[in-house]
Amino acid sequence: MRKIQRLAAVGALAAVTAVVGACSNSQQPATGTQASAPASESATPSGEATAPTGSGVTKISDIFGPVCSQVPTEGPGSAQGMVNDPVVTAASHNPLLTTLTKAVTAANLVDTLNSAPALTVFAPADPAFQALEAQHPGILKQLTTAPDVASPNSQLAKILTYHVVGTRYDAAGLVRAGTVDSLEGAKITIGGTAAAPTVNGAPVLCGNIPTKNATVFIIGQVLSPPAS
Repeated sequence: MRKIQRLAAVGALAAVTAVVGACSNSQQPATGTQASAPASESATPSGEATAPTGSGVTKISDIFGPVCSQVPTEGPGSAQGMVNDPVVTAASHNPLLTTLTKAVTAANLVDTLNSAPALTVFAPADPAFQALEAQHPGILKQLTTAPDVASPNSQLAKILTYHVVGTRYDAAGLVRAGTVDSLEGAKITIGGTAAAPTVNGAPVLCGNIPTKNATVFIIGQVLSPPAS
């Protein structure tokens, strides 16, 4: 198990350059013209993070980041389509989060996350998992087919719950907090600014995404819990 954890940590660090290069021409989330296309005429992403609401609940117009344009502008996977769905259901329709959705399903965490009242989810984009797999071929299969994969104590469950916070934050609230506690138990460090936050040093590629019970930040790295 520790070997897998070490591999995941090494792979995650190696993933940063590849993932960010694949998703953006810059390592920092952009604002303005690189934000997503309008999801509706009355509520469109602004391209910049706004002031915190106090509850961590965001609106479609609060969405920002350089890869938001890759989210569909209509249908279930659009910002408007995700806003009323619980977080895993919403993520399952997002073309950037197919690998994450499969991992959450394998780890038997769908109901747990969908039924939680308020979450912040740092969701690694597909290229982050691809970079991890390229660095260590077979690691994803090893994690998702382990005999205890559906157990809360599986290595996959620990990795995934390290990407989830049991309080809802928007970008400004995260940066103001500085550190947050993951469901896995270990702390996550937030850096940067509300317009360009980082999560354990990983760039936010599309942030402030509202779902029914969570605010989602798509990130450019698979995070690894600290070794216990």
